[in-house]
Amino acid sequence: MDYYSSQISALIEELSKLPGIGSKSAQRLAFHIINMPKEQVERLSKIMIDAKQNVRYCSRCLTLTDGELCPICSSPRRDQHVIMVVENSRDLAAYEKTGKYEGVYHVLHGAISPALGIGPNDIKLKELMQRLQGDVEEVIIATNSSLEGETTAMYISKLIKPTGIKVTRIASGVPVGGDLEYIDEVTLLRALEGRIEL
Repeated sequence: MDYYSSQISALIEELSKLPGIGSKSAQRLAFHIINMPKEQVERLSKIMIDAKQNVRYCSRCLTLTDGELCPICSSPRRDQHVIMVVENSRDLAAYEKTGKYEGVYHVLHGAISPALGIGPNDIKLKELMQRLQGDVEEVIIATNSSLEGETTAMYISKLIKPTGIKVTRIASGVPVGGDLEYIDEVTLLRALEGRIEL
């Protein structure tokens, strides 16, 4: 039995297709949108359509942007000699929030996962190797600590090392506020291997 009219049900159904939005969240969003002033709804829909039409990959780092180059790649203050390799644009945003990294990025748009049929040719590795033809001093591999992220990191490292460019991997280990007794052995081992002198 349908509780709502066909248009409300259709709106809830479409919203529930968004990642991370379950049926209850979709319902709340639908009612919020319906109760918004018409001008706000029109503005929201116009912004969504404009973003879909105008957002593309940065020609250098492949993050999402609405210009030829993203603000990071076009900034004269960024160190173009250091490239941090990340899996997606959300990872880039996470590092940018720290305000401490001054280099540039390269977004792979995925990670190698033989189980899912994703190989090296399915992510943006060829573009990374083309960028390394320039004046690059260091590549920081900042893929996730998952099996796919580790596989991708090892593959990239093996590709880059013969070029003579310095390749580093972000440290991983015990999270701040984490209790050692609840942390898995692999994480503890990585923390031990990545220890620093105080």
